[in-house]
Amino acid sequence: MIEISFLFTECLFALCWLLLRAAVWHRQKHIDWKRECMLLLMAVNLAVILRFVFFPMARVDGRVQPLLFDPARILPFRINPLPFVNLKLYTSKSNLLLNVLGNVAMFIPTGIILPLLYGKLNRLWKVVGVGALLSLGIEILQLPFFGRTTDADDLVQNTCGVLIGYGIYALARRWRRRGKADRPEE
Repeated sequence: MIEISFLFTECLFALCWLLLRAAVWHRQKHIDWKRECMLLLMAVNLAVILRFVFFPMARVDGRVQPLLFDPARILPFRINPLPFVNLKLYTSKSNLLLNVLGNVAMFIPTGIILPLLYGKLNRLWKVVGVGALLSLGIEILQLPFFGRTTDADDLVQNTCGVLIGYGIYALARRWRRRGKADRPEE
């Protein structure tokens, strides 16, 4: 069994992100700082998602529990393809609420940041589609790890988070446009 620590995973994620950005800066010969700040926000959002999806909430001795990979225990995959089935298995309403709200909340920034970063993601269905594909990719990545389950509930809840995030983005954009239209011309 291989134990993959949270700190190692986050450091590897940060290193990959920095190397990718350095390669882009080298190729483009300039840095668009506004865009880089938005990309950094997205990277932080993905790092938070990585933390809560792959590493259990429980702490032992003040440490975040490691991700477990055991080739002998990969199969059968732990998959729940039916939405809302596992929600009935929670032993307390507070754990259920924490799970649902957590799954929704961690994807809200994704729904806000994606249309800001990518001009072609200018419609609700595009942003929600990309968010759903991101969530699906994360669910698929959980398959080989012991103790992690690929769950349709997570996919639905994460996609709802992206939807809420896009709603916040759209409202802010509308208020901004309205504010510009209400200003007197000089």
